[in-house]
Amino acid sequence: MATKIGMMDSAYFVGRSEILAWINTTLQLNLAKVEEACSGAVHCQLMDSVHPGTVPMHKVNFDAKSEYEMIQNYKVLQDVFNKLKITKHIEVSKLVKGRPLDNLEFMQWMKKYCDSVSGGQLHNYHALERREACKGGKEATKRAAAATQQSAKSSSSSVAPRPSSSNGTRRHDPPSSNTGNHHSSKAPSSKQSKPVPVVAYNEKITELKLYIDSLEKERDFYFSKLRDVEILCQNPDTENLPLVGSIKRILYAADGEDVGGAAAAEATETETLSPIAESSSEERRNSVIVESQKRKLIVNLDVDAAAITTLSPRQRLSDSTDVKCGGSSPLLTC
Repeated sequence: MATKIGMMDSAYFVGRSEILAWINTTLQLNLAKVEEACSGAVHCQLMDSVHPGTVPMHKVNFDAKSEYEMIQNYKVLQDVFNKLKITKHIEVSKLVKGRPLDNLEFMQWMKKYCDSVSGGQLHNYHALERREACKGGKEATKRAAAATQQSAKSSSSSVAPRPSSSNGTRRHDPPSSNTGNHHSSKAPSSKQSKPVPVVAYNEKITELKLYIDSLEKERDFYFSKLRDVEILCQNPDTENLPLVGSIKRILYAADGEDVGGAAAAEATETETLSPIAESSSEERRNSVIVESQKRKLIVNLDVDAAAITTLSPRQRLSDSTDVKCGGSSPLLTC
């Protein structure tokens, strides 16, 4: 069974018109929008159609108006999911608000699940009889029947005026030279006076609602990412790092604030501090040179002492006389 369906599954590419036709055919309703099923009663009856007897229909409220009453319907639906071991998560807080996109996605999942169970065909399911046991079920059936009759009347009335327009053959006759401008000026007004069907406006409004819902989801996604970055920057281990300071300036920058100027100032500050680093490195270099010279002097003294110890007493005496004769007060006579 299709209890787990990915977001890129073909089920989530089913259009609204197909979803509405499936609901109205299965349950004998007359829904015009998917979000009209946000009360959860339709979902309960859809589950009852594929699992007869599993849903306690006497607990379902088709007349639910407030969020509290809708939540009770979703509790019944959740109990049915638990009985059937369905792991689908129901986002009740979003569905009860009547958002078109959320309700469409959940109904797409419902259609995929019901088709996987019943094979796309329902036999001997009496939707009207099952709905009579629900609270407000009879009223929902009456409303559906009245809406069906009204749509049938509107369609018949839209077809009726057509023969009257065919009788006006004079409109197609070539106008005379005196009245040509008069008829030509009235022709566009007759076209503009035709009312635009309300269905087109409703479809446009639904598309705009879906677009707004998608934008809100995208906004919430990026806001959560920025919040994670902010929490990371507030960590005591990384709070004092220069990079974290730059990130905070970008996060908390007001509209129109020049964040690049602050970065340039920080770069200039690092440039002013760089000679200190150079001088310290130069001092270290000089100290290394002095240390190496001291080591060489010590090594030379050790070598001279070793050489003196290897000389004979006569050679030592001659070397000392050479040194003393060159002095101002010799101790030995040459």
